[in-house]
Amino acid sequence: MTQPIVLIPARMASTRLPGKPLALIHGEPMIVHVWRRAMEARVGAVVIAADDPRIVEAVVRAGGRAIMTGDHHQSGSDRIFEALHLFDPCQRHDVVVNVQGDLPTVAPATIRAAAALLDDPGVDIGTVAAPIARIEERTNPNVVKVVGSPFGENRLRALYFTRATAPYGEGPLYHHIGLYAYRRAALERFVSLPPSPLELREKLEQLRALEDGIRIDVAIVGETPLGVDTPHDLERARELLT
Repeated sequence: MTQPIVLIPARMASTRLPGKPLALIHGEPMIVHVWRRAMEARVGAVVIAADDPRIVEAVVRAGGRAIMTGDHHQSGSDRIFEALHLFDPCQRHDVVVNVQGDLPTVAPATIRAAAALLDDPGVDIGTVAAPIARIEERTNPNVVKVVGSPFGENRLRALYFTRATAPYGEGPLYHHIGLYAYRRAALERFVSLPPSPLELREKLEQLRALEDGIRIDVAIVGETPLGVDTPHDLERARELLT
């Protein structure tokens, strides 16, 4: 890695929590908390990819950088790809770390773990997962599991992602965390592909990469950050960040 950049997609439209990026947690918008965690990771430059000028204003007011993107994107990956070209047309940044804008409790070490996987030149995309400890999460379809082959200490080579309970039999299950580090060329290849059959079936866009032969490695980390999707999640985030 030579010039990583962290891009954080943020959009105002949310069915269950409208205006989510600007929801206040102890007086600061949630997107600012995520920006701070990314800055603390010290991976590289951090830029918010927003679809609303109010998000840009909030980030800039806090001392960060933000860029406006279109409101037509179907996924965060598409949004960060546009932001990358707008912010870095000269292609100085060869690694792109995508941190979701609704992870205010994400540990800086988790961000670093994803990026560090690209120290291996054979890896196209790095991501992270944590062991599932709660029994009910093993069968919860909202908890995405990663199935992979061990590839060094606390590391897997991803074979599949699923909402089902997998793999079968005795052994750990891993909760996939939606945080990615892409080689720039891998991100460009990924967003150029149409949705794949398994992606559409499981509703998991990372399967598009695997179906096209893109290598994804997974770092195993100690905990799963809280993803804020509902008012209840927001209250929980406020409790965790006291």
